[in-house]
Amino acid sequence: MHSDSSASAPFGKPESGKIAGLGNGASPRIDQFEIMGLQLHNLHRFDIADRVVAASLAREKYLVVNANAHCVTLSQKETWLRDMFREADIAFCDGAGVQLATKFLKGFVPHRTTPPEWIDAVLERLGPEARVFWIGGAPEVVAKAAENFANRFNVVTVGTQHGYFDAHVDSAESQSLVARINESEPTLLLVNMGMPRQERWLWENWPHIRTGVAITAGALVDHAAERVSRPPRWVANLGVEWLVRLCREPGRLWRRYLLGLPAFGAHVIRYAIQMRLPQPSTGRS
Repeated sequence: MHSDSSASAPFGKPESGKIAGLGNGASPRIDQFEIMGLQLHNLHRFDIADRVVAASLAREKYLVVNANAHCVTLSQKETWLRDMFREADIAFCDGAGVQLATKFLKGFVPHRTTPPEWIDAVLERLGPEARVFWIGGAPEVVAKAAENFANRFNVVTVGTQHGYFDAHVDSAESQSLVARINESEPTLLLVNMGMPRQERWLWENWPHIRTGVAITAGALVDHAAERVSRPPRWVANLGVEWLVRLCREPGRLWRRYLLGLPAFGAHVIRYAIQMRLPQPSTGRS
C-alpha cells in the first residue's frame, strides 16, 4: 500500500488488522501479517510518515517498532519482544532478510523501510510542532544529532540522553530519564540504543511514559550526527545493506551478521518444515 497524500488527521490505535485512515476518516484495511511469530504491518514508508505526523499533531501516545532478521531471531526466545510487536501501533519490516523469509513462507514480499528513510519527511512537515527527545549514542553524538535536526528542520529539542546509562527498569538513572521525558512532554521520542536494548528499555518503561510517538530508531542518531551515511537505496533493494554495515563496523556487528544470519536461516527452514507437516486433528474421533 502506498499513499502520496500529505493530508493527516488525528487517529487512535488501530483495531486488529487495521490502521486508521487519514483526512476523510476512512479506515482502509491494511495488511497485517505474522512472520515466524512476530506481528507486522505491511506499510509503505510514505504511509508510516503520514501516521507518525498525524499521531504527533494529535499528541498521541504511539509506539512504532521495526523488525530485521536479528529481531526475528531474538523473538524466538524473547516472549516480551513478541508481545511488544503485537501491541505496537506500527510494526514494520526493516530488512531484506525479513522480506525474503516472508516471500519464502507466505508467498509475498512486504514493504521494507527504516527510520532514516522517512524521518526527514516527518520533521519537514512538523517543523516547530515537533518536540523531540533523543535517547542513545555517545554524549557528543546525541548532542550533535539534536543540534543538526533542530537547525535543519526547525524542530524543538526538549531533551537528550546518551546511551551509556543503567537501562534496567528499576535503576535510578532509568527512572530519572522517564521523569524527564514526562516533564518535557515530547511529541517524538527517538530511541537509539541498538537492538534489543532499545526495545527492552522502551517496552519496560512504556506504561510509565505518558505521551509521545516513540520510535525504535537504531542508528538514526549516528546518521543525524553525520557520523555515518546511508548507502543508496538500491543497495538495500539488492539485500546487501548488511554487508555495507558489516564492512563499516566489523567489531560491533560481526556476531550479528556472521553468526546471526545463519541462525535466522535455520529458523526459517524450521518454520517451513513445520508448515508442511500434517497438523494434528482437534476434532473428536
